[in-house]
Amino acid sequence: MRWDGQEIQGEQDGALPGLTRMAGLLRSVRTPEFAGITFHEVAAKSALNKVPESSTMPFRWTVNPFRGCSHACTYCYARATHRYLDMDTGADFDTQIIVKVNAAEVLRRELARPSWSREQVALGTNTDPYQRAEGRYRLMPGIITALAQSGTPLSILTKGTLLRRDLPLLTEASGFVPVSLGVSLAIHDEELQQLVEPGTPTPRARLDLIRSIRDAGLDCHVMVAPVLPWLTDSREHLDALFAAVAEAGATSAHAFPAHLRPGVREWYLQWLAEHRPQLVAKYRRLYGRGSYVSAEYRDWLRERTRPLLRRHGLTGQSRLREPDGERAGAEALYARTSGALAPDSAPEAVMQQTLF
Repeated sequence: MRWDGQEIQGEQDGALPGLTRMAGLLRSVRTPEFAGITFHEVAAKSALNKVPESSTMPFRWTVNPFRGCSHACTYCYARATHRYLDMDTGADFDTQIIVKVNAAEVLRRELARPSWSREQVALGTNTDPYQRAEGRYRLMPGIITALAQSGTPLSILTKGTLLRRDLPLLTEASGFVPVSLGVSLAIHDEELQQLVEPGTPTPRARLDLIRSIRDAGLDCHVMVAPVLPWLTDSREHLDALFAAVAEAGATSAHAFPAHLRPGVREWYLQWLAEHRPQLVAKYRRLYGRGSYVSAEYRDWLRERTRPLLRRHGLTGQSRLREPDGERAGAEALYARTSGALAPDSAPEAVMQQTLF
């Protein structure tokens, strides 16, 4: 790999403490093309992660080729996972990216086991599989091929327009197994989007991705999530966003409010204090000491979005979600699977096994 000259060692100045005990660490590299970002390449012991039986998600298995995400979304529910490497949930999550360089190879072996029952596997449930790093490591083509060749249905949720690169492969795969694609697009206002999600493609770029998916003959679900109270929950904003995704050809959509788990909450409220200080007290009242909005707000948002989804023809079902219900379907993704599919009290050893 042409980054060999950029390799850094764990004991060098500035190395993070968690690196010395990171399972399977091969090397850490930097490159001028990704200024400020360090990639920590690991040899994963496993690729398939099992979703707890108690989860309401419409799938039982996930694959996460990366840990950490350069999308740098202030609200990202996966931020807390970096704590288990002694890294912070803010800047480290955005810039210290764990890359499972052997993910496709390990996945292929796991799928070949006689015990594998070919249940649906979901990608994009933790960090985005099409974040910028994928352009260099090209892990997804091998993962998609392994799943399709084994007869395993797959779903992908992403903000990354790099998915367009793999549309021919995904179209081919859809001839052998069910393939479900989803685009995450929660903010229609580009100025606000760049403040909240500084490393992501623009709303316009993601709308173009929806069009490309539909032009390829595949359905496209849109996750309008998380909805940010007092920032993106107005009728005007939601109506405009649903109208835009419908015009782009989305076959269904779903919206639910932000889930601010410990590790995420502090980072997001810090951003809020800097950019929208007048809302900090309102958020503290709305969330209290917990991670979820009040039941009243959740019901209010559901009633606001339902007629808008019907108006724009976005009420179809998707393998990326389940029928509406309290904390069901996509909303349960935030409530149940952040922290890499482990409960708040999961011990460190369990988290390491789940994430690697």
